Amino acid sequence: VEEYLLRVSGKYNLPIAITSVGSFSRRELSPFSDIDVMFIAPEVEGNEELITKVVTEFWDCGIEVSHTVRAFSDIGKFAEEDLHAFTQFFETRFIIGNDKVYAQWSQILFDILDKDLKRKLLQKYFNDIQLRYKKYGDSPKVLEPNIKFTAGGLRDLHSVEWIYSVQNSLILTDQREITQTESFLTRLRKNKIINPKEIGKLIESYKLLLNVRNLLHLNLNQKNDRLEFNSQEVIAKILDYPEESNYNFMKHYFEASTIIHRFTKTLMKKFEEDLTSPISDILAIKIDDDFSRKGDKLLFNGTRLLKLPEIIRAYYYRAYHDARFDEKIRSLIIESVHELEETQEYEQVSSVFFREILKLRRNVGKTLESMNETGVLGVFLPEFKEMIGFFQPGVYHCYTADEHTIIAIKNLEDLEGTTSKVGKLFTSLKEKDILYLAVLFHDIAKPISVSGHEIVGGEIAHLVMERLGYDQEEISLVQFLVRHHLTMEQTAFRRNLNDPTTLDSFTEIFPSVYSLQLLYLLTYADLSAVSPAIWTQWKSDLLFELYRKTLIMFRDAVSGEEFLHSDAKHIITSTITRAGSSVKKHIESIDDIGYIQNFTEDEINEHVNEIERGSKVSVFFKEEGGFTNITVITRDTSSLLYRLCGALSINDLNIHDAQIFTRKDGIIIDSFNVTDFRTGELVDSLRYERIRVDLKRAVLHQLQINNEFIRVKSKWWRLESKLFSRRSKIKIIFEKHDKYTIIDVYSPDRLGLLYQITKKMNELGLSIYFAKIATKEDDVVDAFYTLNSSGRKVPENQHELIKVELIKTIEEMF
Repeated sequence: VEEYLLRVSGKYNLPIAITSVGSFSRRELSPFSDIDVMFIAPEVEGNEELITKVVTEFWDCGIEVSHTVRAFSDIGKFAEEDLHAFTQFFETRFIIGNDKVYAQWSQILFDILDKDLKRKLLQKYFNDIQLRYKKYGDSPKVLEPNIKFTAGGLRDLHSVEWIYSVQNSLILTDQREITQTESFLTRLRKNKIINPKEIGKLIESYKLLLNVRNLLHLNLNQKNDRLEFNSQEVIAKILDYPEESNYNFMKHYFEASTIIHRFTKTLMKKFEEDLTSPISDILAIKIDDDFSRKGDKLLFNGTRLLKLPEIIRAYYYRAYHDARFDEKIRSLIIESVHELEETQEYEQVSSVFFREILKLRRNVGKTLESMNETGVLGVFLPEFKEMIGFFQPGVYHCYTADEHTIIAIKNLEDLEGTTSKVGKLFTSLKEKDILYLAVLFHDIAKPISVSGHEIVGGEIAHLVMERLGYDQEEISLVQFLVRHHLTMEQTAFRRNLNDPTTLDSFTEIFPSVYSLQLLYLLTYADLSAVSPAIWTQWKSDLLFELYRKTLIMFRDAVSGEEFLHSDAKHIITSTITRAGSSVKKHIESIDDIGYIQNFTEDEINEHVNEIERGSKVSVFFKEEGGFTNITVITRDTSSLLYRLCGALSINDLNIHDAQIFTRKDGIIIDSFNVTDFRTGELVDSLRYERIRVDLKRAVLHQLQINNEFIRVKSKWWRLESKLFSRRSKIKIIFEKHDKYTIIDVYSPDRLGLLYQITKKMNELGLSIYFAKIATKEDDVVDAFYTLNSSGRKVPENQHELIKVELIKTIEEMF
C-alpha cells in the first residue's frame, strides 16, 4: 500500500506532508483494515485542489484511502475540543512530501503538550479503557473475543503506547520495517522498564493476536474482529492444530491475551502512580522482614526472586491491607513464576497464608484473580492449572473455566451487605472459606471430563484439601457441595416444586441446614458467573422457592406431603377468606397450590370472570421477572398443549417455562414464560394482538399449524446458524416417580423444538400434566410429567418406542 502511495504522489512537488495514521501508521494493516492517511499543511487554504487530485488518483489506482486534512492550527483546537482526534496526532508516520512541514507540525504538537494537558489526556485514556471493557468484555478470557477491543486485545497495547507517547512527549512510529508495538517493546527493554523474559512473551503474544486477526479477515472476506466459534475452528485448522482441536488453539489464544492484559494493567498502574505525588520513604510501614507498606502499595525489601511461600504471603498482605503491588514486586512475582514453571520444581509449601486469604472478609476474589493472572494459582494448586484457559463452548457460557470460577467468587463477595434474599444469607455467614473452596473446586475436573465432573471434582477436592491441612469434617462438606453443585439448579429448573416426591428426594440429600445454605449460595455463584443472560429473576425465584421449602421441611422434620398440605392450607385459607364464592369454588377445583402461588388475587378474579362469561378462549399478557408471561384459559383437549406451543413458535417466541393447571370440570389455565427468540428480551407489546389471535385460532383448530410452521421455518435458518453451534447428543431419559412418568429430553436447541416434541407426544397418546424447560449452554433439557391415555403411568415396555420416536423427531430438525 505504501509503495503505491509513493508512486502515485511522487510525481507531485508536494508543499505538504502526507502521513499514515492508525493501523497503517503502526504497520499493523490487516486485510480489509482502513487505510488512513493524513494530509498536513501549515494552512489548508490553497492546498484543497492538490489534495483532491492526489486522493482521486489513489482511488483510481484501487487504494481506497480514508483521509483527513489538518492544519497547524488544528493542534490547539483539537486539544481543547476533541481529545480522541488529538490522539491521532501522536500516531502519524511520514510517507512523502515536505518533511520540514512534518517536523514543524511535530514540534508544535510537543510544545502544546504541557503538564495539565497531559493529565487530561491520560485521564481520558483511563476512562476510555474502562468504557471499552464495559462494551467488549473486561476479561481476557471471553470465549468469543473481539481481537481488537476485548480486554487483552490489540487495543490494550495501543492504549499503553498512546499513554507512553503522551507522557514522554514522543512519537513511537519510525521508518524501520517493524510494527510500532515491537518498536515500543524494544524501547521498554532498553530502558529496563520491564524484564526481558516478559518482553519476549509479550512479542510472541502480540504476533499471535495479529496473525489471528489477519486470518479472520481473510476467512470472512471482510473487516470483522469478533472471533466467533465457527471462525475459531477454521483458523485452528489453518494453523495446523489437530482435527477438532480448536480448544487447544483458543487455550493458546487466551494465554496470549492474558499476558497482554497483565502487561497493560501493570503499565497502567505505573502511569497512574506517575500522576500522583510520591509518598516519602519515611512513611513506609514495616510489615515483616521482607515486606513493607507505603500508602496503598505493598513493597518487597529486596531484589532477589521470591520463593512460593513468600509470594503467597505477599498476596495475603496485599488482600489484608487492601493494597496493591508496586511495580517491582509485581515484576519479581511474574519472573519468579516463570522460573518455577520452567524448572517445574513445585515445592511443598505451608498453606497457612492461602487459608487465611480465604478467611478474609473482603478481597478474596480480587486476590485469587491476581494470583491466577500472574500464574501463582496454577503453581500453588497444580490441579487448578488445567482449568486455566479451558474452553467452555456454548451460546450462554461467556468465559473460560478458570475465569468463570473467579467471577463466581467475586459475585458472592458482591452480595455482602445487600438486601436480596441470597445477599442476606451470604452476609449472615460468619465463615466463608468453605464456600469459597467449594466454588474453587466445583468445575476443577472439567478438563478431565465435562460429563461427571462433579463426581471427579469431589475426589480432587478431597486430595487438595487434605494436602492443605483441612480436617475431615470440612473436607466432607466441600466434597458434598462439589458433588451436588448441579443438583439444586436441576431440581429447581426441571422439576415440579409442588410435587412431594421431588421435595422429599431433594431434602434427604442434606446432612444439615448449613449444607443447604451453602449449596444455595454455591448454585447462585455458579449460575451468575456463566453470563449476564443466565441469572434472571425467574431463576432467582425458583431457587429461593426450593431453598425455602427445603429449609422448612428440614427444620420442622416434615415430609413433602405434610409440608405442601400445610402450605396449601395456609395459602388457600388466607386467599379464600378474602374471596367471593365463585373464586372459592374456582380455587378448590384446582388441585395444585402452584396456581395460587403463580397468580395474584386480581389475576385469579379476572380468570373467574372470563370463565363465567363463557369465553371460549382467553389470553392474558404480563411482564414478570425478565419474561413475558402468556396465560391461556380454555377447555382442555388432548392436543391442546402442542397447538399452543406451535402458535407461540411461529411468532418467534422462546418458551422458558410451561405450567399447566386443570380444573375438575376440564377448564385449563396454561401459563408460559417467553422471550423474543432474536433478542432474548421481553416481547414487544405491539405484537400481543397478533399472538392472541394465533393462540385463539390454534385452540379452535382454525390455524394450520403444520403449514405455518413450515412457512416460518424457512426464515429461521440464518438465525439458527447464528444462535446455535453445537451438535451434542440427543438423549431421552425416563425418571421414576410415584404418580407420573417423567420424561427428560436432552437436545441441542432449535426454534420450534418444544412444538415438535409436544406434537409427537400427543401422537404417542401421552398427556402432559407439567412441563419445565431449562436451557444449559445452547442445549435444552425439557422435563415432562406424563400419563398415558388411560390416565396411568406409562408402562416400561413402551419406553423404548417413545425414546426412538422422540429422537427421530428431533433429529429431523437438524
